[in-house]
Amino acid sequence: MPRESEPDRPLDLPAAAKEAAIAALVALGLFGLLIGIRTDQGPTGALVFTTRFGALAVIVAAVFAATMLRAMFWRDAAFSVSRLVPASVKTAASGLAAYAAAAFLAFALLVPIIFYGNRYLLDLGILIVTYTMLGFGLNIVVGLAGLLDLGYVAFYAVGAYSYALIAQNFGLSFWICLPLAGILAAFAGILLGFPVLRLRGDYLAIVTLGFGEIIRLILLNWQKLTGGPNGIPGIPRPSFFGLPFNNSEHGFAATFGLHYSPTHRVVFLYYVILALALLTNWVTLRLRRLPIGRAWEALREDEIACRALGINTTTTKLTAFAMGAMFGGFAGAFFATRQGFISPESFTFTESALVLAIVVLGGMGSQLGVAAAAAVMLGGFELFREFDQYRMLVFGAAMVAIVIHQPRGLVATRAPSVSLRDHTDIPAATVRDARTESPG
Repeated sequence: MPRESEPDRPLDLPAAAKEAAIAALVALGLFGLLIGIRTDQGPTGALVFTTRFGALAVIVAAVFAATMLRAMFWRDAAFSVSRLVPASVKTAASGLAAYAAAAFLAFALLVPIIFYGNRYLLDLGILIVTYTMLGFGLNIVVGLAGLLDLGYVAFYAVGAYSYALIAQNFGLSFWICLPLAGILAAFAGILLGFPVLRLRGDYLAIVTLGFGEIIRLILLNWQKLTGGPNGIPGIPRPSFFGLPFNNSEHGFAATFGLHYSPTHRVVFLYYVILALALLTNWVTLRLRRLPIGRAWEALREDEIACRALGINTTTTKLTAFAMGAMFGGFAGAFFATRQGFISPESFTFTESALVLAIVVLGGMGSQLGVAAAAAVMLGGFELFREFDQYRMLVFGAAMVAIVIHQPRGLVATRAPSVSLRDHTDIPAATVRDARTESPG
């Protein structure tokens, strides 16, 4: 029988006002120095304080009003963003979900054609695809194997410096240095994997964070090899089968009878990183269906049960670190050849945090989610660039809202790696007999 509706609770204004006042005081403490007082460097080099108490008062008043309304009317209501979406829209979206990946890929292929005359959007597209590839690589370690890695930028740096040093000292082309950079990065991943074989959880995260800082300090202090804080300039650019992208008679434009444009090199770089990202995605999807991929997922769910099943957790962890590091090395080699200059400042912990946020917000284990999160996060940074003072505040609030109301990421569903082709219905009598015969 349907449950009778509960009688409306009386409004407790003093309790609601007390809760709203506490929330307002917390907001005042959090934003008092962030919003209320701003420091700038004056003409003499001294700090100049500028007060913005009006904006602070608006934020505190908004927090007070929102908390007051929630305490009075929606205290026991479970808020869900999905309730705001009509059922017809949900049905249409579920039907179009199967075509989302194809549409995403088609748009990615057409980006250089659509935005050929806009150098800014082309560079932004290269940046998004680069971080998408980094997300694919970290997704193997974090999303599939369940190993929290906070030092993934170390493999990114190893790949970049490996390409720069090999290309400059041995004169090899980009296509020869690319696999070498990936192999060296995979070797660095194996070196990281051995010390953390018995660690998991927070301890594993701390060790990987320390590994990332060790690599950065080595790059900063080994000046004879890496150039130290000055970095490595003059890194060779990639060519199209030996044809450089310059205005010479043997260049790419002259060979194909085209009018020379610097955009040719940018478009070529975009398709190179897009091909590398698609290769990373394809290899990851294939590995998930192999025994090693299923071993990664078993390790993610329960390491003790994984050992009990006879899975060698040592090789499982090492292969996860090595594969993820190799793809990070590929992305690092591309970063080096695209920039033409690298320094330790490009490989800080912030990069690792950004890639990890892309994996977590996109949905751990979801390839489409990683691509969508990279586009949303990096595109969102550029979209709010004009609001420099409040950009990080709005962006952080959006991330918190996603984590609270969509804890499994933007794309929470993903196909299982193994499934039965023919579904077999088990009769209810069989289940009943099994329960009766069980010792419990």
